[in-house]
Amino acid sequence: MARILVYNQDTNRMESFIRSESDAMPYNTNRTLRVREFRGSSKSNLLWTDKRTMQAWNSQRYIYGAPIYVGFAFKRPYEGGHGNQSQHYAGTAFDVGQNLTNAQRAVLRNSASRSGLWGYVEPVTLSPTWVHFDRRFGTPACSSGGYPIIRRGSRGNYVCIAQDDLNTLGFRTGGLDGVFGEQTYNAVRRYQASRGLAVDGIIGCNTWRSLQENVVGTGRTSTTID
Repeated sequence: MARILVYNQDTNRMESFIRSESDAMPYNTNRTLRVREFRGSSKSNLLWTDKRTMQAWNSQRYIYGAPIYVGFAFKRPYEGGHGNQSQHYAGTAFDVGQNLTNAQRAVLRNSASRSGLWGYVEPVTLSPTWVHFDRRFGTPACSSGGYPIIRRGSRGNYVCIAQDDLNTLGFRTGGLDGVFGEQTYNAVRRYQASRGLAVDGIIGCNTWRSLQENVVGTGRTSTTID
């Protein structure tokens, strides 16, 4: 069983679901994306994504008109396996089509590019043996790209990443719920002070870089929240 946090952009609320591995993901239609497919190789019992990503998947699956094999989707930052500000940690990215031929992957990649559903579709030169697309949102905090600025009052799966990082590093946020409240704000300030960063309680470019560099791939700790 997995607990799945979903940020609903329509209501600006975090929603929580309990699903078995064979169940469809929340907001998935026609069982085209099951929990075990979204989980991939993640060992976590806690997963997160957002409603818009699930709806984009539904539309992509309809446009493509055939099953889409999912090799990688979700990972928690401490599990690693992707770049420091990968959208896989946000639950908004898919690496798919590993079982297809090069010609078949080209059809799928072109379908994803033409659909207009995804914020980014990786070129074949970067992922020749799979197709990557993701539904990132928000203006990146760093000019080079990555996660958006989040602050007190923010909600969503990027807040989940920050809370996961902070708790794993021992800066307790009082929970992992995707809501940037007072305890998360105070944890951010304590973390910033400990790393010599500007202590403003806002997670912008420098704080994101620091958090992810200190957490990605390091493994679960005694203060990680599941």
